[in-house]
Amino acid sequence: MPATSALLEAAHQRGLAKALSYQGALLPREAYEVRQATSTAYIVDVRTQAEFNYVGRIPKSVEIEWQTYPGGVPNDAFLEQLQSQVEKDALVMFICRSGVRSHAAAQAAAAAGYRNVYNVLEGFQGDADANGHRDSVGGWRFAGLPWYKS
Repeated sequence: MPATSALLEAAHQRGLAKALSYQGALLPREAYEVRQATSTAYIVDVRTQAEFNYVGRIPKSVEIEWQTYPGGVPNDAFLEQLQSQVEKDALVMFICRSGVRSHAAAQAAAAAGYRNVYNVLEGFQGDADANGHRDSVGGWRFAGLPWYKS
């Protein structure tokens, strides 16, 4: 677990530099390595059901919409759904498409008493490139990490 400790320390230092209200920020490969090495680590994917179905899923992730589709309406049951699936003392890594919704979800989880919360920078698809396309500038899929389409 020493390598995992180093990854989490680097994530914590990023969090301090960004003045995050939660533990830290991981890059996609780091999040994958932490989950592989830590039996009590969860990746919580907060994208919409449409994104899960049409863009792809992360194996063994917990899927809880931060906003619903269509319309981007906030999921008022988000924390309740999180608490029913993930213990508050677990290591929780939130991911979305590009890292924005997951940042908000991480803030909400930390405010609700989760103590070991991280955001996955770059998200599942990364930022859009100069042509407006995703999956070419960072992200889980760009890093070649496991995913599948249902």
